[in-house]
Order: sequence, then structure tokens, then C-alpha cells
Amino acid sequence: MRILVTGGAGYVGSACLRYLLGQGVDAVAYDNLSAGHREAVPAERLIVGDIRDEAGLVSALKDTEAEAVMHFAALAYVGESVTHPQRYYDTNVAGSLAVLQAMRSTGVSRLLFSSTCATYGIAGQRLISESVPQEPANPYGRTKLAVEWMIRDCAAAYGYEYTLLRYFNAAGAAADGQHGEHHDPEPHLLPLILQCALGRSDALQVYGDDYETPDGTCIRDYIHVDDLASAHWATLRRTEAGTAQVYNVGTGRGYSVLEVIAAVERVTGQSISYKIAPRRPGDPARLVADPQKLIAAVGWQPVCSKIDTIVANAWRWHQTHPHGYET
Repeated sequence: MRILVTGGAGYVGSACLRYLLGQGVDAVAYDNLSAGHREAVPAERLIVGDIRDEAGLVSALKDTEAEAVMHFAALAYVGESVTHPQRYYDTNVAGSLAVLQAMRSTGVSRLLFSSTCATYGIAGQRLISESVPQEPANPYGRTKLAVEWMIRDCAAAYGYEYTLLRYFNAAGAAADGQHGEHHDPEPHLLPLILQCALGRSDALQVYGDDYETPDGTCIRDYIHVDDLASAHWATLRRTEAGTAQVYNVGTGRGYSVLEVIAAVERVTGQSISYKIAPRRPGDPARLVADPQKLIAAVGWQPVCSKIDTIVANAWRWHQTHPHGYET
């Protein structure tokens, strides 16, 4: 199978691209490098382009003779989506429409869309299944949900086959320490803690310690990017003519902010200083996946998503790349 991976130079997209190549799949990244990194992708596997450029997408699909699209390209900062929602609708929604139009123009009908647990909003369930109502609490989540609707409608009209993967908190790095998480600014908990362990930050901000959780801090389901990558390939292989599937991708196990800090201290041997700050608006107390539908459907299992494994791999990356790909 030949696959075009939009956003394939980003954190999750590049991990999936490398996994595909390791499986012998002919995959090529399509990325404008606004948030992705050229160094994360083999040079001969990168087409520089913007998903809002329909003509560029058509050309890429034709040149690669793609049979399927893995669509990762998106803006993904929740806070930024609140202050600049127009940018998010332009890139995430209009860009995804251009992807669908380019696929239709070139006869490519198989699509895997990178969605998110943010479409569920502030769900009250202990474990979130695919049947939980989708009530996103921020523009980022709403744009992702809008794209889900758009894919469903276009599939009904034009015959696309698709899979929507709503995944939880991507984390970790390649086991060999050569690839990992690099955002600017960095919004994610684990890299922020590891920056403290490296002495590049004085103290971590912990947003809220009065949630209804055992230690008062937010609980999240952390899934290693390599496990995410294997889930993408396992589901795309089963995305056949006439199929339409939706799966959560997570581990079913949540860790609180303080538990993640403790894991970093165990792995690195460093003491992590932190300060309690006010809650951030819209932060749910818990976001933990019920992954049983995916496990039953494709036989997928997370194999490296224990929190100490995630931390150890991420620590190796941050030690050798303290400035990310800029090193």
C-alpha cells in the first residue's frame, strides 16, 4: 500500500511514518514544516506543502500514486485555539476539506483521520467509550469534531471508506533516542517535567490540586507514540471498501500529574520542583480511554505504554536532544 501522510513531519505523524517504513510500507510525508521538523523524516520521504493547497495535494497524491491518506496535519494547541479560533477553523476544517477534495479528484478513497479525545469535552465517565456524547469544550475539539462530521457526510455521498481514531495523550519517544517530542512552545506535561530534570526550567506549574481525584490533580491516559503508530497501521489495513469505523486509542489506565512527576523522579534520579497554580478553564478532571472496541476489532494492544517506559524513552531523547531537533 502507498500512503500519503499529511502532517508527517510532526510528532505523531512522523512516528507513524517511521513505523510504516519499518513495516515495508511505501509512505511519504506531506507537511508545511510550520510545526513539523524536516529532521524527523527521511529526506526522500518528504513533500513540503500545505493542506490548504488543494492543487499541491492533488500533485502529491498523483506523484506518489497514493492508495490511502493518513491525515494528521492540524493545529493542536487548546489554549491557542481559544485566542485564535479562526486560524484553527482555517487549517483544521478548511484544510481537511481540501484533503477530501484532492482525494476525490484523484480517486483515492481510503482515509484514516487523526481525531482526538478533545471531541468528548468534559466527560464524567471513569472510562470514555466511543458512545460517550461528543461535547467539545474548546475550538480545537470543535474543529476536530467538525472534520469527523465532514468525513462522514462526504463518505456517504462519494464513497470514501474511513477510520476515525480518537486518541488520548500521546507521549514518549523512539527507543533509540533519535526522535521525540519537540514543540515551540511546549504545551505537554512530560516534556515540561523533563526540562526541569535537565535544569532548563526552575519549577513546573501544576494547574489545580483540588480536582475530585485521589491526589487532587488531573488524570490522563498516556499512550506511547509507537503504540499509536501500530494502532494506525492495524486499523488502516482493515479500512476496506464500504467500511466506516471509529475507535478510541488509549491504554485504559490513567496517571495523575503528581504520579507522572513521581515517575520522572524515579527514572531520572532528579527531584522535581513544582508550584500549584489555578485550574485552567475547561480542563477535565479525568480523560481515560476505554480501548476495548479497538482491541476486539483488530487485536491491537499497547506494548510500551507503562508510564516508566514512556518516561525512560522520553528522557533518553531529551538528554541527547535538549533543544529538540535544533541540536
